[in-house]
Amino acid sequence: MNSFPEQLGAYTQQVEAYLDTCFTGKYDYQVLTDAMRYSLLAGGKRLRPVLCLAFCKAVGGDPDRILPGACAIEMVHTYSLIHDDLPCMDNDDYRRGKPTCHKVYGYDMAMLAGDGLLTAAFHQIAAMDADAVKRIRCVEVLSAGAGEHGMVAGQVLDLLGEHQHLGEEALRGIHRRKTGALIAAACEMGVILGGGTEQQLAAARDFALSLGMAFQIRDDMLDEIGTQEELGKPIGSDAGNEKSTFVTLLGLDACQRLVEQETDQALRALDHGGFDHVEFLTELSKMLTGRTK
Repeated sequence: MNSFPEQLGAYTQQVEAYLDTCFTGKYDYQVLTDAMRYSLLAGGKRLRPVLCLAFCKAVGGDPDRILPGACAIEMVHTYSLIHDDLPCMDNDDYRRGKPTCHKVYGYDMAMLAGDGLLTAAFHQIAAMDADAVKRIRCVEVLSAGAGEHGMVAGQVLDLLGEHQHLGEEALRGIHRRKTGALIAAACEMGVILGGGTEQQLAAARDFALSLGMAFQIRDDMLDEIGTQEELGKPIGSDAGNEKSTFVTLLGLDACQRLVEQETDQALRALDHGGFDHVEFLTELSKMLTGRTK
C-alpha cells in the first residue's frame, strides 16, 4: 500500500497528465484555448479531482477509469476562479503566483475562457467510458453543485454581502454553496462512478460539506496570517473588498477551534459510510485543514 504522500502524488500526477492533454488541437481561435490552458495548467492543489478519485477507490471502483470525470470538476473549478478574478468580481491580479487570466489575455477572452471550460466539463462527462445512468447522475450532481443553487448561488450571496456585517449563519450559507457544493459534487461523483451505495453517497456529501467549511475557514485564516509568497495571491484581499470573513467575525482562535470541529465532523461521516479505504481521505482532511498555503 502506498503511503499518503505517495498516493497523493500519484493522484495529482494523473490529474496533471490528463489535463495537459486537453485543448491541444489546432484552432482558428487559438487564443481561446491558450487562455483556457493557461489557467487550467497553472497548478493548484487539484483537491476536487483527487477527492473524486479517492472516493471512487473507497467504494471499490477503479480511479484510473474515471479520470475524465474527475478532471471535468477541475475545469468547472478553474472556470470559477477565472471569473472570480475578473474586475467585476474580486478584481485580483494574481492567482497561484501568476498574473490572472484577464491580466494576460484581457477581460473579454478571460470571460470566454471560463465559459469554454464550464461547457467542456460536461462534454468530458458525456463522452467518458461509463454506464449512461452513471454519466447522467454525474451531470445532475455537477450541474447542481456548480449552478444557481450551488457555487453560483454562493458567489451571488458573497457579492450581495459586500459592505455588510454578516453573522456566522450567513457566512456558513455563503460558503456551503460557494466552496462546499463543488467539493460535495466531486465526492459524490467518485461514489457514483465507483458504483457505491446511496448510504455512501449521503456520507460522502456530509463529509464534503464539513470538509469544505473547514477548508474555507482555514482559507480565511490564511488570508490574515499567510504571505503572498505562500499563497500565490495578495493577502487581505477579502478585507480589501469589504467582505465579512470568519476571522473578522470570530477571531483566529475561535476559527481554529471551528476548523478542528468541522474536520472531526467530516471524519465521523467517513466512519458512518461503510467505505473500504478511508486512510487516505483521513490524512488528506488533516493535511488540508492544517495547511499554510
